[in-house]
Amino acid sequence: MIILLGSYKGGCGKSTLATSIAAMLAGNGGDVVLVDADRQSTASTWAADREADTTLPPVACVQKYDNIRQTLIDLDKRYSHVVVDCAGHDSKELRTGMTAAHVMLSPFRPSQPDLDTAPKLAALIDQAREYNDSLTVRAVLTMCPSNPAITEIQDAQAYLARVGGIAVIEPCIFDRKVYRDAISAGKGVTEMPNDKAKAELVAVWGAING
Repeated sequence: MIILLGSYKGGCGKSTLATSIAAMLAGNGGDVVLVDADRQSTASTWAADREADTTLPPVACVQKYDNIRQTLIDLDKRYSHVVVDCAGHDSKELRTGMTAAHVMLSPFRPSQPDLDTAPKLAALIDQAREYNDSLTVRAVLTMCPSNPAITEIQDAQAYLARVGGIAVIEPCIFDRKVYRDAISAGKGVTEMPNDKAKAELVAVWGAING
């Protein structure tokens, strides 16, 4: 299964989500490879830190840029899960990755500048579906405020629901320091001592894999 993390704007926690999903799947006994298709190399740095800790379930990692389609197809034959971290902008990696992926998970912060990129992303998705009509796309809100009195989450979900081609899932990723701590340690959030964050990630995975 190829799971692509892609967005039209950086700073939405995309690499953090990609690495945590990869770690969670490895912890569940999966044979996982993380493809770093973002030249900032955040996922590769995380994987190197993780490899140094032999107590953690292994996550293989490869770096691939430009046209990644055939690489993903080949890796999908060798691993149970291929998790792809693409750069947070329109790129050749994102465009070609979508033509091979089974699921694309697109993170959005609940802020208007982030949400304004959704129609542009939807246009790229429409183009990719000309080559990959089975592509499933889900949007997830990240870095959400934990104050229940703030309506940003509901407002953002309603906005995304009006954008064609992108289905927004209900589970959210909240703005928690543990996510930043996890990626710095080469871990996924499910390997950290924070039950709320663990439950969030499990719920997101269930929503895109159900």
